[in-house]
Amino acid sequence: MTTPDTEFDPDDNFANALEPGADFDSDEASTEALVWQLLLLINPGDEDTALQQFAAYRERIDADLGGAFDQVEPIVPLREVIDWTSGFYVEDGDTASLIDSVNELAARWNLRIEWGVEDPSDEVFLAATDVPALMATAYDRLREYDYSLWTWHTGEAAHAGWITRRQDGEAIQAVAAALGIELRPGSEAF
Repeated sequence: MTTPDTEFDPDDNFANALEPGADFDSDEASTEALVWQLLLLINPGDEDTALQQFAAYRERIDADLGGAFDQVEPIVPLREVIDWTSGFYVEDGDTASLIDSVNELAARWNLRIEWGVEDPSDEVFLAATDVPALMATAYDRLREYDYSLWTWHTGEAAHAGWITRRQDGEAIQAVAAALGIELRPGSEAF
């Protein structure tokens, strides 16, 4: 497993992302390496975005903790550098923002989620549903295209997550667990 550095060549590094069924030793991987792998997994086919987010993550850790990567819970700085590009974070009950953010994420791969109504921004529809139900719908629709919606435990009255390729399910779960992130499929909201 490699991480980017000043001599980093993204084209060579992408091949080192975790593959389904690959051996993974979380005891051997540094937090920085795990963050890099997570960014690769939530940016499938878009290594440039993963690299930009990794640089932003490093800057954030350097600014806040003097570069002590292994002394921080990575989810908060990660959430901030991926928000609305590779991940979502919405308050509980904010159904409109969930639909907008998941639509934005899915559009990266030219996917359109069918929310079950003609106009998902309709106030009556939004009031009659909730974020967990919408995440379950998005999960089901994305699976039809071989993608998966994931949600992680925020510890707050909020919902957060990202999208990966379906085939990367085992890898994202292993990386998230190694980073101390409690992760579930989007169909099983916290």
